[in-house]
Amino acid sequence: MSDPIFLLAAALLFMALLALYRSRQLRERSGVPAGELIYTDDGAWFPQGEPLYDDTLGLVGKPDYIVEQEDGLLIPVEVKSAPAPRAPRESHVLQLAAYCLLVESNFGVRPTHGILQYQDQAFAIDFSEELEEDLLDILAEMQQDKRARDVDRDHEDWRRCSRCGLRQSCNQRLG
Repeated sequence: MSDPIFLLAAALLFMALLALYRSRQLRERSGVPAGELIYTDDGAWFPQGEPLYDDTLGLVGKPDYIVEQEDGLLIPVEVKSAPAPRAPRESHVLQLAAYCLLVESNFGVRPTHGILQYQDQAFAIDFSEELEEDLLDILAEMQQDKRARDVDRDHEDWRRCSRCGLRQSCNQRLG
């Protein structure tokens, strides 16, 4: 083998190894677990996925990612742009639980857990029967509220009110 061809082959091999290393770094930072990415909501790697539906529960959602691992396990991943709190926010955990339900009803595989990826830390959240029951109770309350004529504000947080899309027409707004 002549020297220029050998040098070119060595350079190409080095670039391929560097690209592989960099892609692994990016995957680790993204919070996406190892496996095949079968769904994405961001359109960066694949066309955007269609919303997942569960007509029985009246539930619809689009997880950021769904990863299929070698054993067939499906893991929903929800990415948050904010730094991680000490513990995941309850609303984020419930959102991830809703995605677990949607994955089960749309793909026929019950996730054992999902991933909440904050800017600087990931949390694996078990999709336990208790979490599922909590979510189903909240969904039932939401269905009742949906049929109610008047629904009272359920918090005392003026920051939530300041960002609410119904703020201008709400007679219970704070601040």
